[in-house]
Amino acid sequence: MDAVDALNEIAFWLERGFAPTFKIQAFRKAAGIIGALDPEEVAARARNGRLKSMKGIGDRTFDVIRQAVDGGVPDYLEDLRQRGQQPLATGGAELRSALRGDLHSHSDWSDGGSPIGLMADAARTLGRDYLALTDHSPNLKIANGLSAERLREQLDVVADINADGGDFRLLAGIEVDILEDGTLDQSPEMLDRLDIVVASVHSKLRSDRSTMTERMLGAINDPHTNVLGHCTGRLLQGSRGTRPQSEFDAARVFAACAGNNVAVEINSRPERQDPPDDLIRLALDAGCLFSIDSDAHAPGQLDFLQYGAERAASNGVPAERIVTTWPLDRLLEWAGSGK
Repeated sequence: MDAVDALNEIAFWLERGFAPTFKIQAFRKAAGIIGALDPEEVAARARNGRLKSMKGIGDRTFDVIRQAVDGGVPDYLEDLRQRGQQPLATGGAELRSALRGDLHSHSDWSDGGSPIGLMADAARTLGRDYLALTDHSPNLKIANGLSAERLREQLDVVADINADGGDFRLLAGIEVDILEDGTLDQSPEMLDRLDIVVASVHSKLRSDRSTMTERMLGAINDPHTNVLGHCTGRLLQGSRGTRPQSEFDAARVFAACAGNNVAVEINSRPERQDPPDDLIRLALDAGCLFSIDSDAHAPGQLDFLQYGAERAASNGVPAERIVTTWPLDRLLEWAGSGK
């Protein structure tokens, strides 16, 4: 098989399985190194051992490349494929199979780890009909948020990926920061050009209940907002530690979401599991739509939708209330209805 494909697929399975970042990066880096070389040169260097002396090619990545250029599936990849046949989540299988897309993902243009093209390719491989690219907005400097100029440049990249006219569609989007006054952290002119706007709070998460409620309502009432992202901001595990959920008037917030046709995100990241189950049920009773999203920062994490589907099913959310089960035309009609 193609050695670059083998290295990238290994990284995908490692990302999906929460492997350490340094381990994943070793395979992504090796793929980038040999991807810049002529395939015949890669094969020759692998067979005579010279490839092993290149900076960024370690023992494991060399073995993978050597087995790939010799025409077989590398042993390490085959092992990961076998282990990957087991689902990440045991529940929600019927709902998982109904999902057509994902409205929240990040690339290396902000705080993701992979190029846009790799994210799109992984979504295709997973059978998605669409994926929204939603890198961060400028206020979130720690995540390398996109200025209006960089976002404008990114739109051209998205257009190029969609130029083949295939069945898959990469949606132009943003995860826009909800500022302290409830406004969205990007110009209305740029937001008008996007397919999907996910609005999320990322700062001052310990604000008092009244302040946080008004802040969230300001964003929900903005006609550009399609999805309210990870609404409580909680963290349950992971390298960033834990964080309690924000305090806000959930009844008012979800009533506003229902009234403004804004979907409540069911964030599938294991460290978030946001909203908590009780708030999912409250949003369901309020008449809200939902969006099951991966919030993927790497290609393998796009499969995290399994976790979100399991939680939605366990809380009785019907498929027709989940916008990411909708076909693309219906989704885009809904997303553009408020603009």
